[in-house]
Amino acid sequence: MKQSATSWIILIVLSLVWGSSFILMKQGLIAFTSDEVAALRIAIAFIFLLPLLLKHFKSVDLKKDLKGLVLMGVFGNFIPAFLFTKAETEISSSLTGMLNALTPLFTVLLGALVYKTKIKNSQLLGVAVGLVGAVLLLGMNSGSESSKNLNYSLLVVAATFCYAIRVNGIKKYLSEVNSVAASVWSFTIIGPMALVYLFSNTDFHSHLLEHPQGASSFGFICILAICGTALSIILFNNLIKAAGAVFAASCTYLIPIVAVGWGILDGESVGMIQFISVAIIIVGVWLINKK
Repeated sequence: MKQSATSWIILIVLSLVWGSSFILMKQGLIAFTSDEVAALRIAIAFIFLLPLLLKHFKSVDLKKDLKGLVLMGVFGNFIPAFLFTKAETEISSSLTGMLNALTPLFTVLLGALVYKTKIKNSQLLGVAVGLVGAVLLLGMNSGSESSKNLNYSLLVVAATFCYAIRVNGIKKYLSEVNSVAASVWSFTIIGPMALVYLFSNTDFHSHLLEHPQGASSFGFICILAICGTALSIILFNNLIKAAGAVFAASCTYLIPIVAVGWGILDGESVGMIQFISVAIIIVGVWLINKK
């Protein structure tokens, strides 16, 4: 299916925004713990979207759409937010962005295995090639990104699998639901959980007020929450419905490039083996989307 110019523009914008999210998480971690960054990201996005709930309160049929909204909220936002920030306490934002490129691979696999989506030979080859790149990236990190941090890298892999659940879930259960309404309701489900967690299990207010970089870190988290979460999720849902799950997940072509660029500017070291690995993954993604 030939994609419209609008779909391509949304894809590029999402790639740039989400590619920048990894460095924003890193900046948030300067003053806050990983759980605080994740919970603040979700809570701020929820508060930002809350006024729209009045407009879209009756736009969804909770009996019919609840399953899709839970999949979207929990697997598409809540769990990955905590996995990504925890991973970035030990691995670089560049590596996190590179591993995020696995999303289309899991999207195809999950779609075929669970949702019975037809898979072409080229897509199967793409999954195999992408997994080779992933194994190389996970197993041959250089310097500080050594094998001792494998478990933290696997947290990112788990997050990409959660994204695949979201992508397929939206296409399966929410294809007829307004994308803004779906986003608002999904955060209405997970937002209160994040707020309760923040005020009952963290010391975020002390970090905000007492840490020398508390205000700046909080500002980066706000950008992450509003641009990289609330607004981008609305665009992403529109893209899935207009262009399909696999095309939407292909924003991962550019996400690693943007993430690595920000990482290098921030002084991170990226080895040649990592460039080669992510190139192999991107070739796999290209094969998945090959007509």
